[in-house]
Amino acid sequence: MQAEQTVAEIMAGLGVKARAAAAPLAIATAERKHAALIAMAEALLRRKELILNANMLDVDAAQKAGMAASFIDRLKLDEGRIRSMAEGIRAIAALKDPVGEVIAAWDRPNGLHIERVRTPLGVIGVIYESRPNVTADAGALCLKAGNAVILRGGSDSAHSSREIHAALIEGLEAAGLPQAAIQMVPVTDRAAVGEMLKGLNGAIDVIVPRGGKSLVARVSEEARVPVFAHLEGLCHIYVDASADLEMAKNIVLNAKMRRTGICGAAETLLIDRKAAATHLRPVLDELAKAGCVIRGDADVCALYEQAEQAASEDWATEYLDAIISVALVEGIDGALAHINRYSSHHTEAVIAEDATVVERFFNEIDSAILLHNASTQFADGGEFGMGAEIGIATGKMHARGPVGVEQLTSFKYHVRGNGQTRI
Repeated sequence: MQAEQTVAEIMAGLGVKARAAAAPLAIATAERKHAALIAMAEALLRRKELILNANMLDVDAAQKAGMAASFIDRLKLDEGRIRSMAEGIRAIAALKDPVGEVIAAWDRPNGLHIERVRTPLGVIGVIYESRPNVTADAGALCLKAGNAVILRGGSDSAHSSREIHAALIEGLEAAGLPQAAIQMVPVTDRAAVGEMLKGLNGAIDVIVPRGGKSLVARVSEEARVPVFAHLEGLCHIYVDASADLEMAKNIVLNAKMRRTGICGAAETLLIDRKAAATHLRPVLDELAKAGCVIRGDADVCALYEQAEQAASEDWATEYLDAIISVALVEGIDGALAHINRYSSHHTEAVIAEDATVVERFFNEIDSAILLHNASTQFADGGEFGMGAEIGIATGKMHARGPVGVEQLTSFKYHVRGNGQTRI
């Protein structure tokens, strides 16, 4: 009981500090935020060895615990990934400051001038698991949008996240912004998550979960504040009979195997039955050569001897590993039926040259991101030109798709008159 009270007190303190920091952040100049972000990027590179040494502790612990290779991949940092984090922060710094942007403006017949203006959300709570890079992405994005943020990373990446957070604090200090603008939960106790979901006595305005199905389910069920829903990435690729074969081979291989542990990795491949004789074996050969396990329906297994028989649960599984489910479908109608049944509404791709097929795919599938003749691994805020993202929102309220700087703002109305009164 005493431990729970201690965690509650710690978390309440974070909330008070975050709320206090949110006020000056909301009116911080674009120049000051830019300076902080550039200083953060430089601090990340300067602290590279400290970050890598901390990450080694996390990776070693995960390996000793028998964590899956896909989990290790999400957790592991190297010089290239640290450079990517720094480049991502620089890209965020280069974005237009959203705060104060006039989204729309109009005049009323009575002379009132009305403007819809972007404003920070306030205090954002971000709960994430093994990816330490989220610490940098989330901290930088929230700052750019004028928000204070409380970060609760997974215990598996605690050492790495603490060192990254230290670099972010250096940036805030360099620009004269409050250190409490970006706070890291200092305890790994799961009770800390529960306190965040309660809202920290009204301090937190929105929660952003980024992690596995169980984390997102808990957040969605227990949160007493608004949540940017981020469900699992059960991503599909449909290869139509009109698809260019070489393009299909390259895209499918990249979508599945570039990084298997990210939410934009393809998990199910659907192939038009009319293309079975021409496309199935060449596409699956590319996957098999890359070490991907293929789980097929009865028709796929009959045509491709290396395929394992898929179980019913495979069609609803986000593997985050070098495994893919493969089925033959009756053209675009079959693809639409399968995707609409099993999709998590994250990302789907169609490979086709038939414009009618593409339009039906775009119009009849209700996922946050739809791609034509491109890899599902482009489901990323950085690739969308947003600098970075906190996650991919699969809900329909407020934010959908990559949650970047603009999605971390709300708006208010400025109404200007010259003495009008209402009759």
